Amino acid sequence: MSCIMSFSSRVLFHFINHTGAALRWSSVRGYYNTGKPRHAGSGGAAHVRVVDLRSDTVTKPGPAMRQAMAEAEVGDDVMGEDPTVNELQKIAADMFQMEAALFVPSGTMSNLIAVMVHCRERGDEMIVGDLSHLHIYEQGGSAQLAGVHATTVTNLPDGSFDLEQLESKIRHGYPDPHYPRSRLICVENTHNIQGGRVLPLTFLQEVRALADRYGLSVHMDGARVLNAAVAQGVPPSTILQHTHSVSVCLSKGLGAPVGTMLAGPQDFISRAIRCRKALGGGMRQAGVLAAAGKLSLLEMVGRLKEDHRNAKTFAQALLDCDPPLFAVDMAAVETNILRFRLQEPSLSPSEFCARMSQVGEGEEAELGQGIQVLMYPHFGNSVRAVWHLGISPEDTQLAIQKMQFVAFQFLKEKLKAR
Repeated sequence: MSCIMSFSSRVLFHFINHTGAALRWSSVRGYYNTGKPRHAGSGGAAHVRVVDLRSDTVTKPGPAMRQAMAEAEVGDDVMGEDPTVNELQKIAADMFQMEAALFVPSGTMSNLIAVMVHCRERGDEMIVGDLSHLHIYEQGGSAQLAGVHATTVTNLPDGSFDLEQLESKIRHGYPDPHYPRSRLICVENTHNIQGGRVLPLTFLQEVRALADRYGLSVHMDGARVLNAAVAQGVPPSTILQHTHSVSVCLSKGLGAPVGTMLAGPQDFISRAIRCRKALGGGMRQAGVLAAAGKLSLLEMVGRLKEDHRNAKTFAQALLDCDPPLFAVDMAAVETNILRFRLQEPSLSPSEFCARMSQVGEGEEAELGQGIQVLMYPHFGNSVRAVWHLGISPEDTQLAIQKMQFVAFQFLKEKLKAR
């Protein structure tokens, strides 16, 4: 019962003087103040603290980023005349060691543009992972808007796929009238559904060799590829040398409010500009947004390791709970996304998330304040929590305390019901 005992001892040691504890926690914050203090009812704690682990998309631009946006020099980007956008695109191209880059409003549009450019004819086919974001979460835009057919390969737990299965999906005999034409292989790094897994460099090298053998292109949905680079301790170009194009999100862990960078060869980007315009992605004086993107690439990449460390800290606390309520594969906690399962059949992911997001009975008295931890039930009967620059180590400790409180209350209810 170490989970209960550790929680109880923490309550005795840290929260006897709960007013002081509340003040101590509220005085130490991360880059952004995600806690939203509010007055509690009569006799309650002074406020409720919110730790938002739903996604790294909830980040907000801080003062330096807002100032850069306000002071940005702008021009008409559709005419190629916005100096801040042009500078951002050069920064991205240099960082990724690609010939050119393009500022696009969103990752979904960026991936769709890449598919449209690589697959030039309606009825062409791309090969994607069956659990990829592009296949599951982007509304089938490749078929709906680009007329591109998708065939899937099975994503393995680390986000990769079996190369023999991949090779078996490649069509041969074009222009045989019965089949689409294989044009593109899409990979995702880090892999969202599989819990922020980092694709092995050897896998990417083998995928590229296979693509070259059959004259296919490789596109990486690299929304979080900079997390992958930080986790592997390599520059992003070491990863991206194995791809023809990449889509890199600025509005997740890097903290920009809007935008994704699409990068690849110069002729690829020239065609991508046309596709962006057709999809309504030409943004005119976009320098006010590009200024935030510049700050993201130049100043926010190094701090991603803090998110990885905080995710591992929470994962270890889940694992340390005894009796074991949670199943966590620590080897799979590689970046800022944590995916874990509930081992107690009577406690579902949705109920656990609901308990974490509510201020439970007796919580304010024991913890000195209410704590709301926001996370989502996820794919495969699991829970997903995502760390980002709005979540400090102190916020992570608050989330751990809330998890321990929820576990303590649940076990107490279970014992009482027997």
